[in-house]
Amino acid sequence: MLTFYNEQHGLHHGRGEFFRGAMVPCFETPARADAVLAELGRRGLGRIVTPQGVPLMSLERIHTPRYLHFLRHAWSDWLALDPANAGRDAIASVWPVRTLRHDVEPDNFSAKLGLYSMDSGTPLTAGTWTAAKTGADCAVNAAHALRLGERASFVLSRPPGHHAGADFYGGYCFLNNAALAAQHLLDDGAGKVAVLDLDYHHGNGTQSIFYGRADVLFISLHADPRHEYPFYLGHADERGEGAGLGYNLNLPLPPGSGAPAWFAALETACIRLAGFGADALVVSLGVDTFAGDPLSRFTLHSADYLRLGERLAYLGLPTVFIFEGGYAVKELGVNVVNVLEGFETAL
Repeated sequence: MLTFYNEQHGLHHGRGEFFRGAMVPCFETPARADAVLAELGRRGLGRIVTPQGVPLMSLERIHTPRYLHFLRHAWSDWLALDPANAGRDAIASVWPVRTLRHDVEPDNFSAKLGLYSMDSGTPLTAGTWTAAKTGADCAVNAAHALRLGERASFVLSRPPGHHAGADFYGGYCFLNNAALAAQHLLDDGAGKVAVLDLDYHHGNGTQSIFYGRADVLFISLHADPRHEYPFYLGHADERGEGAGLGYNLNLPLPPGSGAPAWFAALETACIRLAGFGADALVVSLGVDTFAGDPLSRFTLHSADYLRLGERLAYLGLPTVFIFEGGYAVKELGVNVVNVLEGFETAL
C-alpha cells in the first residue's frame, strides 16, 4: 500500500465549531491524521511518500474557478476586514437559500462565506487553503499511482473532502479529494470509475458533482439523512439525472445499525459495483461508523474494518482509498489501518 501523506494538514486547525446550537471544540483535528500515520508506521504497511504539487487546472476539473479563487484569497480577505481577525476563524452566518440568488458574487466577505458554504460547523483558518490544496495533490498523485502500476494507494490527508461540492464547502470539507481522484483516473485513461463512500455521513458533495454523469458510479452507505448530517441529500430515491440516471445509489441505514445491517448494505453495493464494470475504484474511507465515535450512531467494531478491507479486495479493482471521517481518535488509527491491512492481505 503506497500512502500519500499530507505533511501540511496541521496548518488547518479550527478553534471551534457550532454544533447543535453551541460553540464547541472542533471534532476534526490534526490528531486524527497523526493517529493514522502512527499506526501505519507501527505496522509497516508500505511506503509513505509526499505528493508532487499539481496545477490549479487539475482542481478545475472538479471545482469552479470562482470557488477556487475564493478559497485561495479567503484568509487575506478576512484579515483585510479587521487585523484582529487573525485571532478568529472565519465562520459563515448567512446563506442564499431557496429564492435568494447565488449567481452574483457579493463584495461583502461575510456574504461570500455564506455563498460558498453549507454550514456553520466548518471554520476557515489561516492554513486552510494550503492544507486542502496539498490534500488535493495527494488525491491526484494517488490516482496517478494506479496507472504507474500500484494495486492500491491511500490518501492520508485532512481536512476531509466528500461534503465539498463543485462550488461550496461544509462538513469539515473544502476540496473534494475523492472526486478529484476519480476524475484524474478518467483523464488518465479509465473508461469508467466507481466511487464508494463508506463514511457515516452521506457524501453529498461527491454525489452532486457526478449526479448527471454515466462514467462515474457513486454509491454511498450512510446514516439516514432524516436524522443525520447532511440532512438535505442522501435519500434512496436519488438515482441520478439525465445521462447519470441509474448511476447514483444511496443506501441509508437507520440509527443504531450494526455490522449485520451494514455489511448487508455493503454487499448490495458490491453487487452493483460488479455489474458496472469499473476500471478503478475510489473509496471515501470514513470510519465514523465505529461504535465509539462521538458523531455516530452506528455500532461497528475494530475487527469489522479488517473484514471490510477484505471484501473490497475481492472486487479485484485498482483502488484509491481516501481518508474522510472518524473522530474517535484513540481507536482511529487501528480502524483505518485495519481496512488497509484487510485489503492488502486478502489476495
